[in-house]
Amino acid sequence: MERTLLLVDDEENILSSLVRLLRRDGYRILRASGGQAGLELLAHNEVGVIVSDQRMPEMSGVEFLSRVKELYPDTVRIVLSGYTDLNSVTDAINRGAIYKFLTKPWDDDLLRANIDEAFRRFELVRENEQLREELTTANEALSRMNQGLEQRVGEKTREVVRNLNVLQVSQEVLEHLPLAVIGIDADGMIAGANRMAHELLGAGGTRPLLGETAAASIPAELLPSPSNAACRAQGIRTAYRLPDGRAASYWCYPMGQSSESKGWVLVIDPEHGETI
Repeated sequence: MERTLLLVDDEENILSSLVRLLRRDGYRILRASGGQAGLELLAHNEVGVIVSDQRMPEMSGVEFLSRVKELYPDTVRIVLSGYTDLNSVTDAINRGAIYKFLTKPWDDDLLRANIDEAFRRFELVRENEQLREELTTANEALSRMNQGLEQRVGEKTREVVRNLNVLQVSQEVLEHLPLAVIGIDADGMIAGANRMAHELLGAGGTRPLLGETAAASIPAELLPSPSNAACRAQGIRTAYRLPDGRAASYWCYPMGQSSESKGWVLVIDPEHGETI
């Protein structure tokens, strides 16, 4: 960023001397013969450092820099004067209107060093402001992201609760069906069985079926498999006689038609034994 320096002094020879001295430091230098002219230049230029004389007609350096502080508080303000009005200068320093007070005649190297330091101070303040803005922007973005995440989590939680309720209702409906329904996973394990299934194949409900191998708990002629004619027919009932002698029917079908599940579903109807 280009460093812009404003020099304010009612003596043209002083301004010319300062310009010759400071031009070598690469500054963009603006010059004004009084406080009002300086304010007009500030209205159209972004200035980092101001060096102003103290005793000027119409408006003193302290008055000018006090106005500047109100309008452009980030500027670094220096008084360079051959007169030492200590009361006004001290008051201005205490109120923060002046960063430093330097006297005429000046030491070239000291003046250049002070102005360079003033620009570094100005640039540090600007950098901190930019970092604060970036941090604020990042925090706002993070807040929006968190709000979106909370909303998605809330929606997902409601979806899970709904699915759980549906599952509970489905499980209760399944438990009260007058049919035995058994789910067998791809490894041949019984992964699901309702109350009627336990009554028919679990010794009247005294022997658990869940987690058992289908081959150990289900009669061989009922075991779902691609070679089972009833399963190949997919939904066509096949007559079967239960161990207690009652006529029944059963059918089976492979899972995965409406989900990613693998395995078989076996349904036994103990109420209707005739083949349909």
